[in-house]
Amino acid sequence: MDWLNQFLFGFYPYLCMICFFLGSWARFDRSQFSWRSQSSQFLRRRELVWGSNLFHISILGLFVGHTAGLLTPPEVYHALGLTVKAKQMMAIVTGGVLAILGLIGGSMLIHRRLTDHRIRQTSKPTDIFILLFIFFQLCLGISTLPDSAQNLDGTYMLVLAEWCRSILLFQPGSAQLVSAVPWIYKVHLVCGMTLFLLVPFTRLVHVWSAPIWFLGRPGWQIVRKNANIAKEGV
Repeated sequence: MDWLNQFLFGFYPYLCMICFFLGSWARFDRSQFSWRSQSSQFLRRRELVWGSNLFHISILGLFVGHTAGLLTPPEVYHALGLTVKAKQMMAIVTGGVLAILGLIGGSMLIHRRLTDHRIRQTSKPTDIFILLFIFFQLCLGISTLPDSAQNLDGTYMLVLAEWCRSILLFQPGSAQLVSAVPWIYKVHLVCGMTLFLLVPFTRLVHVWSAPIWFLGRPGWQIVRKNANIAKEGV
């Protein structure tokens, strides 16, 4: 299975990065209006507000946490007085809390989309798919916590961080670093890379607005009723 390990952790990361950047650029250049999603704000608004806020807080928090945890060299957090064990515990606690918030918010959004016929009519298949996929990824992340709690020396965390940095630095032999990592971490890693691959083809493309505009606006679209249409009953 060396070829599969080499493909998933040596070639696939670069394929995902190329699709993420070039695909997003192509979609913005050719169909900017497709960046928005079909709004259903008027339907079951309270469930949307709670679900969307919890879901987005969770996803953004986990993204920042994973990025900082994987890309920060050990020398840096050692210099700040943070041991590997302390970093592992911090990752388990904060990651677990954020993932649970994401599951709660995601459950509300999935229930809302799948059980309301009118919302189903305004939902694209990719909208439902990406929600289910992220929900599955959150479940995978939570399933790694028991193993992480039993390995507080941070063995796998250090290996995954080294792999991530080696991929970004285009170092050879990156795939071999994770060959001995348990399968649950590998599946979680592959699904995480796949999310980047899916960004240009789904509503996740609005992640590009996150660094500047996202934190200052609600997680849903602002929609206004057309009074004339409402009177006509259309």
